[in-house]
Amino acid sequence: MNLKEKLTILADSAKYDASCSSSGSNRKGNGFGNTAISGICHSFASDGRCISLLKILMTNCCIYDCKYCLNRRSNNVKRALFTPEEVCQITVNFYKRNYIEGLFLSSGIIKSPDYTMNLLIETIALLRHKYHFGGYIHAKAIPGASAYLLKKLGLLVDRLSANIELPTESGLKLLAPNKNSNNITKIMGYVKENRSSKFVPAGQSTQMIIGATQETDYDIMTKSSMMYQNFNLKRVFYSAYIPVNKDKLLPSITIPPLAREHRLYQADFLLRFYKFKVEDLISQDNPHFNLLLDPKADYALRHLDKFPKEVNTCSYQELLEVPGIGVVSAKRIISSRKYFSLTFQDLKKMGIVLKRAKYFITCRGRYFINPTLFNKSFIEKNLVLEENTQNNLKKEQLSLFS
Repeated sequence: MNLKEKLTILADSAKYDASCSSSGSNRKGNGFGNTAISGICHSFASDGRCISLLKILMTNCCIYDCKYCLNRRSNNVKRALFTPEEVCQITVNFYKRNYIEGLFLSSGIIKSPDYTMNLLIETIALLRHKYHFGGYIHAKAIPGASAYLLKKLGLLVDRLSANIELPTESGLKLLAPNKNSNNITKIMGYVKENRSSKFVPAGQSTQMIIGATQETDYDIMTKSSMMYQNFNLKRVFYSAYIPVNKDKLLPSITIPPLAREHRLYQADFLLRFYKFKVEDLISQDNPHFNLLLDPKADYALRHLDKFPKEVNTCSYQELLEVPGIGVVSAKRIISSRKYFSLTFQDLKKMGIVLKRAKYFITCRGRYFINPTLFNKSFIEKNLVLEENTQNNLKKEQLSLFS
């Protein structure tokens, strides 16, 4: 098998692994390539792959038989294995042609976790020391490998990730019986305790498959919140279950739950940047997100007694609760109102999304809408209509490139 055939197989096999995260690293070296605190800008191919990183598997051979995985042992798929030298040649040549800004390297489990981890280490060490590649590298740590190997890998890469795979232990036992959640959380704990400017400087992330098992959105967000608090994760990626295999234990769906995945990402941002708590957005009694409205708008509608907010007097945290006002916009409001009283026109100039915010704020005591229309049914109807309009516009824009 030639190198082009291997690349075709192993790049395609890696497309289900979410890895598109900013670097947050400023690794410096004497060779070529660099990283930056500002991160890597990403663009996406038609099949969803991130094309600013060379995203490949070392091999799609695997000793495990995870029910949801295309590369599981029992599947009859074409297999390939890169040599460390081949990965280096591809990475260097692609970087010099300005095709990529960095490397994301993962792998199926070949022979054993330690053997696979050694293969990753050998490859990345060769890239760093022989080819003097100073660019961004994100690698998947192999659960079950020794702490000694984890340390060696962590000193070579910018970011590490260990996939939690499924939100609960019961789900993991059902669909991935060869995997153990304790092995995954051990990696996270080790990275948290040892992270430094040299060891995993860009931090760690993980990924959960959504919709392969019966967990609710509340279960998923509770798990994410716990991992953010316990392991200082940079990101939790949510990957809608894609039905690539047939198995009686897998859900019988034909379309991935992409809308659900989108809502989870929106809620995740509210947890990380807006200081929301899981209980603010969702509960055991109401365990799934509203697919018609984003979680922030849904929160505002369920707490209309807290609105409208007067933008000239409310706190920074109260501004963050308003749909259409983000972190940057809230800071602009706080800064500007020190010098003058804000109007709706001022807010529009600042980039506030008034199409959503106008229902939940006042300026100088005045409503943007008729105050008699300040009720849940009217606001919800208009927000749903606005979101549908935006979604249709996005579809039209995407169709131009298809």
